[in-house]
Amino acid sequence: MKKPLVSIIMGSDSDLPIMKQAGEMLEYFGIEYEIDIVSAHRTPDKMFDFAKTAHERGIKVIIAGAGGSAHLPGMVASISPLPVIGVPIKSSNSIDGWDSILSILQMPAGVPVATVALNGAKNAGILAAKMIAISDNRLMQKIVDYKRELKNQVIEKAKKLKKEA
Repeated sequence: MKKPLVSIIMGSDSDLPIMKQAGEMLEYFGIEYEIDIVSAHRTPDKMFDFAKTAHERGIKVIIAGAGGSAHLPGMVASISPLPVIGVPIKSSNSIDGWDSILSILQMPAGVPVATVALNGAKNAGILAAKMIAISDNRLMQKIVDYKRELKNQVIEKAKKLKKEA
């Protein structure tokens, strides 16, 4: 098995149904990844160790999902030199997801977190692939092909709609 380039972390196993979508996109693009539960509030020592060493283990991008107060992406970004993509998750204790969105989105200057839509782990996987593709021509071509396929899907749906109308 190749070394993972992306680390997907989440605050709780209840986030897994959303966060596995990031892994599915990474698999689509042929990118190795690891996945783990790292709670900013319940396992802070694990979070600190993870954030301090991820780059030393060859990780290039971190995707961090969290619900509620959603401190995980920001705390990891405050420690790690790697880009962090935050996935706000609408959890059972959430205020319609707004608490998670704002906790991840409103980072102070100097501690950026790229933030995708509520429950947007699929886009987080795509964004991580694009970041890695900057220095990987083979992967860049896969991204180009993927975008072409998205375009073709819309064209086909439009044709189908016109036939049914």
